[in-house]
Amino acid sequence: MTTIIDASKNGGKPVAHGESHGEHPDYRLFGLLIFLASESLMFGGLFASYLIYRASTTTWPPEGTEVELLLPAINTIILISSSFVIHQGDSAIKKNNVGGMRFWYVATALMGIVFLGGQVYEYLNLGYGLSTNVFSGCFYVMTGFHGLHVLVGVLLILGVVWRSRREGHYNESKHTGVEMAEIYWHFVDIIWIVLFALLYILTRL
Repeated sequence: MTTIIDASKNGGKPVAHGESHGEHPDYRLFGLLIFLASESLMFGGLFASYLIYRASTTTWPPEGTEVELLLPAINTIILISSSFVIHQGDSAIKKNNVGGMRFWYVATALMGIVFLGGQVYEYLNLGYGLSTNVFSGCFYVMTGFHGLHVLVGVLLILGVVWRSRREGHYNESKHTGVEMAEIYWHFVDIIWIVLFALLYILTRL
């Protein structure tokens, strides 16, 4: 280890400094992407199972388990729009606008809560349950698993807002947590688009 004498500090007394090794790379985003890749495989398995059941069944969905389109379509618009909203928050923090980031992230969290409320309302009015038939089982498992991810996303976003209360915690050069929340939320939206196409659009064709 090299020693550098700096007499400008500590009242003019020599101070020994260790050799600088530089900053370690931030692997948090990489870890998030690996996690999302594993989650994609889990959803991919659910999608594949659903398509296999659909292909092997003459009538799909079975009689008495039809799905309505209006409420899920509204929910879809809300969730897709929330991706644009959260991006505004990410753009704000990169301009060192912490207040703007908070506003857009809180708005995104509220949109996620509205989406979950719409999903709960849909569950209460479907008229069939998890064990009614194969379609209903697939429907509840897939939408419920996605709903869990939406809930986690809402909590993650609110966590970012909470942590932003600390002065300087997020700024234009330090905002990894903000970016991770945005990436996760985009993932949730993309998965829902696939689910909406499979469960609501294709079942009506």
